[in-house]
Amino acid sequence: MATPATADTQHTPGQLRPTLRLILLSVALWAVWAAATLWLLSPETLDKQVGDAAPFDVQAPREFTYESVYETEIARRAAAAAISDIYTAPDPEVHRAQERTLRQITRYITMLRNDTFIRPERRIEMLLEIPQLELDRQQANSLGGVNPLGETEWHAVQQEALRLLEIGLRQPLREANLADARRSLELLTSTGLPEQHSTLAVQLAEQLLRPNSYLDEQATETARQAARDAVSPVMVRIRQGETIIRQGAAITPLAYEKLEKLGYLDRSLDWRSVSRACILSAILTAVLAAYIWRVRTAILPHPRRLLLLYLAIMGLAITAPWLIPGHTLLPFVYPAAAVVMLVTLFLGIDLAALVAVTATAIVGLSSDGSMQLAVYTLAGSIVSALVIWKTEQLGRFVRAGIVLVIVNLAVIAGFRVNDPAINARGLLELGGAGIIHGLLSTSLAFIGYSFTGRLFGITTAYQLLELARPTHPLFRQLLTKAPGTYHHSIIVSNMSERAAEAIGADALLTRVGSYYHDIGKITRPYYFVENQTDIENPHDKLDPRTSADIITSHTVEGLALGRKFGLPERVLDFMTEHHGTTLVTYFYRRATQSEDEEVDENDFRYSGPRPHSRETAIVMLADSIEAWTRASRPASAAELERGIRQIISNRLVSGQLNDCDLTLRDLDRIREAFVSVLQGVYHPRIQYPMATSRANDRGSR
Repeated sequence: MATPATADTQHTPGQLRPTLRLILLSVALWAVWAAATLWLLSPETLDKQVGDAAPFDVQAPREFTYESVYETEIARRAAAAAISDIYTAPDPEVHRAQERTLRQITRYITMLRNDTFIRPERRIEMLLEIPQLELDRQQANSLGGVNPLGETEWHAVQQEALRLLEIGLRQPLREANLADARRSLELLTSTGLPEQHSTLAVQLAEQLLRPNSYLDEQATETARQAARDAVSPVMVRIRQGETIIRQGAAITPLAYEKLEKLGYLDRSLDWRSVSRACILSAILTAVLAAYIWRVRTAILPHPRRLLLLYLAIMGLAITAPWLIPGHTLLPFVYPAAAVVMLVTLFLGIDLAALVAVTATAIVGLSSDGSMQLAVYTLAGSIVSALVIWKTEQLGRFVRAGIVLVIVNLAVIAGFRVNDPAINARGLLELGGAGIIHGLLSTSLAFIGYSFTGRLFGITTAYQLLELARPTHPLFRQLLTKAPGTYHHSIIVSNMSERAAEAIGADALLTRVGSYYHDIGKITRPYYFVENQTDIENPHDKLDPRTSADIITSHTVEGLALGRKFGLPERVLDFMTEHHGTTLVTYFYRRATQSEDEEVDENDFRYSGPRPHSRETAIVMLADSIEAWTRASRPASAAELERGIRQIISNRLVSGQLNDCDLTLRDLDRIREAFVSVLQGVYHPRIQYPMATSRANDRGSR
């Protein structure tokens, strides 16, 4: 007998082909996984420009933050635009030049006023022709007409005009505010002058106001450039599932930039993305293959089971990049737990845990490293697998669904209850997605469990429950054609089921396998002692070799009958393995005693193979012990226990248990289970007096 550690690490030459199968499947998984990951990291490209209509909706496949050139430029333009034009200080040369001009004009007017040879009408015309002034005829008449201003008044007008001109040119004057400056002079006139004289002084001064401050383009550009440089780069955050552009909408510059950053406009294949996809998938695939090769070698000789495992992971690797990126609620509905539950039911909890970790890695990669989705997937998958493991009732799917929903809601609440970016409606939507995920996953697991097992050669509990019914045609034949064997099988099933429960083996499989382990005896039932009543023993007329052939052939004939009736492979294993390669001792001894020539021991052995599972090993022990107990009728519990110990020891020493993973502790628990069952079946009987009625005598048997 090999311990689990040694049995798992032994690789015989016959395993070369299964190992090659494992390598090929791993390479196929790596290729599919890498391609799916690369497709995820390289989204569909768009051959469009700014202003073109989007051909389809584009949603961000992952959360992403980048430095936006477009938004930064907008902010810098706004900062530069906020800087007003910079003008030079008032130019004093303008002030002096315009003051000289005003004095020249006033001297010219004074000269005209003092020239008596010029007629008044002509003086008026000459005043109207002064290029720097725009006088009307009335103002010209006041200066040099028939009744001009007096010298004192004219002098006052001159002084007022000079004062107003100085005030006007003291402030920065630009083309934009020149008109306002001229109008403001009317408010600055001296109150001591008559209105007519003040108006004339304003007219002289405002006509000579000129811009004295000019745009300093270099200083303005320097200030605006400094404002642009002071603007920090604008970071744009793209949330997972955010709609970048809708179908038919014009592509804006910002949307174009986002598409470019997410890779939708880059049609080249990035070697970094290829390397990342290949390395990640290679690591996870290698871990899976190494675990199977080192720990779960029992699955290697079963190609369909191995194929189921790899197809399940391939399904996750293909569908996750398609369903998760770019969506908000769909990742929380993605039924990764269904795959883990199916692996639990078909292949065991350890491989299911490995698939759960793999599914978490796939979902995490597809969601751009979302910790929430990773914990959501891992917790839900592991807990649902634990609930559904080692249960046979239909209600296990209901329980798994309820527990999965509770775990989903707990994870969502733990990550989102304090999230300021989510409101009550968003929290309810996520909770609804968690509920749908639990219902969908358990429903898919139930459907897959009901219809997938036979396709991959895996025996399901439903098949076993169907075979356990006494109305099954093959089982009814055992009852009608070999009633003794039927009774023997029932007792063996009780013993085996109790022992399987004691060591944590598959109790239902063990019970059903016990029902059918001797089904081959129905072809020639009376050649087996449990079916013989008072008739003559047919072996008395046969030579030992023929008798041994008949006895050992019931395993092969049972296998043929089982295949004819479509029994699962794991049930068929009980037919061929429950005797292993043991010796038919009775007929072998008869042959050695009756034949003069040397007898080949192999002619009197079962063809095997030896038990490869704990379940078939339990049935081997139960079959031998039940037959010995029925034949020996031990008188006490101590005698019964000694016999059981001896049979188990014989099977152990003869090497019949070398190919299964039973430990010495398991064998001790199996012995205790057998003793408890057989003490109830073959307990000592009360000996009634001979005078007791025949009816009572029959009832006591």
